Amino acid sequence: MEEAGERLDVYLADQLADFSRSRLQKLIAQAFVSINQSVCTSKKMLLQAGDRVTVTIPEAEPLAITPEEIPLEVLYEDDDLLIVNKPAGMVVHPSPGHASGTLVNALLWHCRNAAGESTLSGIGGVQRPGIVHRLDKDTTGAIAIAKNDQAHLNLQQQFQHKTAKRDYLGVVYGAPKTESGTVNAPLGRHPVERKKMAIVPENQGGRSAVTHWQIRERLGNYTLLEFSLETGRTHQIRVHAAHIGHPIVGDPDYSSGRSIGVNLQGQVLHAWRLRLKHPVTQELIEAIAEPPKTFQTLLEILQNRIS
Repeated sequence: MEEAGERLDVYLADQLADFSRSRLQKLIAQAFVSINQSVCTSKKMLLQAGDRVTVTIPEAEPLAITPEEIPLEVLYEDDDLLIVNKPAGMVVHPSPGHASGTLVNALLWHCRNAAGESTLSGIGGVQRPGIVHRLDKDTTGAIAIAKNDQAHLNLQQQFQHKTAKRDYLGVVYGAPKTESGTVNAPLGRHPVERKKMAIVPENQGGRSAVTHWQIRERLGNYTLLEFSLETGRTHQIRVHAAHIGHPIVGDPDYSSGRSIGVNLQGQVLHAWRLRLKHPVTQELIEAIAEPPKTFQTLLEILQNRIS
């Protein structure tokens, strides 16, 4: 395997994008992971060429998160798959400081059977039922949710194998000199500010990250870009945009606090299109999410400034 010499928990975090590294470490410690049919409880185990790694997912614990009647903009829904347009300011799943008001709280209300029981997949664990991929708190747009375990596993594979396609729109500072480009720069935790990500060489723990971009509209000292992801690392577009000198407008972490004179809730980044195969029928599904009003208002203001 290409991952020979890599730590077990690092390898699993790369292969199972839906699971946090801490959750995978717990699964390892609880003897749910085996290498070549032998249980391994050391997260630091180094993999060798030809190793076969098996992860057993325990049954989900009863959900302790309170369902909340929060309106959702549904883009697609059937018995297996739900795609919604996530608003800005909504955290995807509960975490320290965000025990309520999350997308998961809303989903638990929306996805219930006649007995009031959740119909979401339990593979993601108690805190992340149905969650296959994530969007940052203030990033808006299309996000897919699995309604059962079969759908979850299929969707997870599509994101891992890069057959599910995610396209974003973002307004950035400055005017790129070319009409399109690709950023191929590995990402890892910022060495000092641990809540942020940074460009980190792979030999220092960074993970491969590739973002394609092209210009949608030039707006004077600002530009509307379309981004397409090959990988789905935390804060990937935001860090890569800043890396090429064109950070996302309104980004509180990577845009050095520049003001645009418009009251924004966060970074102007929107997942406008999600393309994937239905997890059961394999029909091609394309969900289009309209940008929020604040995004459209900003574009109108910038367009008026140059007209």
